[in-house]
Amino acid sequence: MKIGIVVHGPNIIDSGYAIKLINLIKNYGDVSVRLGGTMGRTAVIDASLEDVIDITRKLVPSDSLKIFYDDNVDLIFLLNYGKSDVTGQVFGYKVYNHYADKIADNNIPVIQIERPGEADGSIIPWNNDLEIVDELSKKLNLSVVSPEEVYEKHIKQDDASVNQRIVHGVSPGENIMVNSVVIGKTNSDKLTLIAKDNHIVDIIGGELKQHGLEKLGDVDLESAIIKTGLLRHAKVNPRVISSDKPEDFKITFLDHAGEDVYQFRDSSVVITVGDDTTLISSDILYRFDIPIIGITDGDLDKVVEDGFKVKNSIIFEVESGFDDIVGQNIKRIMFDGSKQSLDYSDIGEVRDKIIEIIKDINCKYKINYIN
Repeated sequence: MKIGIVVHGPNIIDSGYAIKLINLIKNYGDVSVRLGGTMGRTAVIDASLEDVIDITRKLVPSDSLKIFYDDNVDLIFLLNYGKSDVTGQVFGYKVYNHYADKIADNNIPVIQIERPGEADGSIIPWNNDLEIVDELSKKLNLSVVSPEEVYEKHIKQDDASVNQRIVHGVSPGENIMVNSVVIGKTNSDKLTLIAKDNHIVDIIGGELKQHGLEKLGDVDLESAIIKTGLLRHAKVNPRVISSDKPEDFKITFLDHAGEDVYQFRDSSVVITVGDDTTLISSDILYRFDIPIIGITDGDLDKVVEDGFKVKNSIIFEVESGFDDIVGQNIKRIMFDGSKQSLDYSDIGEVRDKIIEIIKDINCKYKINYIN
């Protein structure tokens, strides 16, 4: 039997259950494993699992499921470790239905294993009634939850309006991220986002961050990727691996898209714009020994527990609200609108050019050097 396994998120990996479940499922057939989502990549690297879990492509979970469908496997597993049983089951519901919309014949069984090792952990057979579900339920001491139960308990109320989205399993004081942009903070354990004309206009159970909404721009609330709290909870020892450094000094530009930073792992230095983008990007690039030059304004929303930075990285802190303006000028002047440049010989020359750009717009700043 050919089995595809989609591993989602860092928590299932950091907990140690990803590799335990992969090894258990190997008893039932020939297994292939790939990541679904992006933030799990650093967890895979830190756990030295690149040879077990394919992280070569950036794919949303439903697309990872579809790859196994296209490969004509006999069975697909989705492994996840949500913040709670509610968030995990709702996540699975949305992923499975996005996947089902992308395929012609829904004839391959999909089974989700959610929060293994927890009292509220579960197994969800999304489109099947296989014996393996009951067998794994007993082996893992997890309850079997039907798709109908998930819908009735958590999803049904969401259908009231296509212009609002209920976010489950939140806690007060958590950051709200929509498509990797922090757009607010929760102040309740119930959260609803409200959109009009493809823009988020209101929130129930939290406070919106106007600057974040401006960065987000147009959004399809139904299909948007929404996360709350920390992107990775575990305290980790980051693993540094070799990167494909170019022969010439190459700088690249990353603007408010921290989770896309893997495409820049062949850079000599990466310029990042925004506090959270700088935090996430520096943490990821630490694994590849690549320094960053961050343009921030002190408006940080903590989205990872620790933000590691390579020695010789440089952080510019500019006046509030000026990080985007400085970033736009850097992109225009130093990159001519592109994403990379070979016009500079070292990080000191790049720093000096950025100082010149900041001074030209008459903006106050300070520099923090990472030693």
